[in-house]
Amino acid sequence: MLSSPPTSASAADRVYATTKEAIISGATPGGALLSEAEVARSLQVSRTPAREAFVRLAAEGLLTLMPRRGAVVTPLTPTEAVDLLEVRHALELGAVTRLSRLAPAARERRLDPAAAAIADQARALEAGDISGFIAADERFHGDLVRAAENAIATGFYATLADRQRRMTALAIQVNESRLVHFLPEHRDLLRRAVDGDGAGFSSVLWGHLRDTHVALAPTL
Repeated sequence: MLSSPPTSASAADRVYATTKEAIISGATPGGALLSEAEVARSLQVSRTPAREAFVRLAAEGLLTLMPRRGAVVTPLTPTEAVDLLEVRHALELGAVTRLSRLAPAARERRLDPAAAAIADQARALEAGDISGFIAADERFHGDLVRAAENAIATGFYATLADRQRRMTALAIQVNESRLVHFLPEHRDLLRRAVDGDGAGFSSVLWGHLRDTHVALAPTL
């Protein structure tokens, strides 16, 4: 049975997802010029869905449209990097502060997913799976926030996921030797969260974020 040809909407979704992943993963760097015609040709679609995808990505701040030329991948600025890290720190610390009001056994149970994310990250590092490592990193930090069961904070943190993954990918590209420090720092963060040590968690988290992203946010 022959499949139906892709609709404009499904083709646009494919261009959007593929282009966005290339940007978020760091495969397509900030400042790169993307041509609608070239992207359409590489994905075997017409220019219309490519144009629709570019407009969506521009609305998300990932592309800057250039009339009659295509689009430029929006670079991550130092100001945006600092802003994101400060918001992440506030949300993760807020979650741990809320968790500290629970009994120790309840805290540890809520944080089991974060412990599992660390284990997955260790396996990814051993396998040389950088994409899996970054995905587990995102999960770990998200699990800290989700553990507090604050629906508003969890929902807002989820909106930062793409920016967070892009920053981590770029930071690792700049300094891959930093990878080996993630696991001990994550284990320290988890231990302090389980212990309800908000002050210690805050200090370790800020050092972890600063040292990981200093090349992107040199004013930290």
